[in-house]
Amino acid sequence: MIRVRSFTEADRAELRRLFRRAGEASPSAGLWGDQDSEAAIYLDPYMDLAPDSLFVAVLDGAMVGYLTGCLDSAKFPSESERVGRAIRKHRLVFRARTAPFFARAAFDTASVALRREPTARGFRDTRRPAHLHINLAPEARGTGAADALLNRWFDRLRETGSPGCHLQTLVENTRAVRFFRRMGFVEHGPTPLVPGFRYNGRRMHQQTMVWPPSPDRP
Repeated sequence: MIRVRSFTEADRAELRRLFRRAGEASPSAGLWGDQDSEAAIYLDPYMDLAPDSLFVAVLDGAMVGYLTGCLDSAKFPSESERVGRAIRKHRLVFRARTAPFFARAAFDTASVALRREPTARGFRDTRRPAHLHINLAPEARGTGAADALLNRWFDRLRETGSPGCHLQTLVENTRAVRFFRRMGFVEHGPTPLVPGFRYNGRRMHQQTMVWPPSPDRP
């Protein structure tokens, strides 16, 4: 049976190990293939800066999923800031394994700019100031872990009086989009290209989703 509980400092090492295998085989499984630098963007800042909004799912005594969250995105380092720090710290542009991703990203950005189209970017909306990331190990899919984690996150929003939240996933991650729809999120805004990303050789696009939807669903 799935049990969801709050993160503790004692979980840090196991959560880092889970990060390395969570999301396997999904379109959003990884960025450029360097897990330490990716954790520096999507896991470490949440353990350090927002531990009260981090929840883990446990099955048969093993950690199988987690949700990282932030109640006020305006007070948290933006994704672009976190990405920039990780690139500089890990010297990703100069490493043989990761350099092709950044070359591809530069090409994508230039080609989109020529067409005067936007690329993926962060989201700010005072009606939905909180944001989240959720990830599961392969063995946790279909166990109810994702539902349990997200329901605990909704409880956190209600307990703190948050007006709402948002998340950003990929259009091509259809499993995730269906799940978030089922949990009450709705798609919001355009779906711009995410430079550098590929899944089965195809480009990928950012999907912003919000909760709760307003009556006019802007």
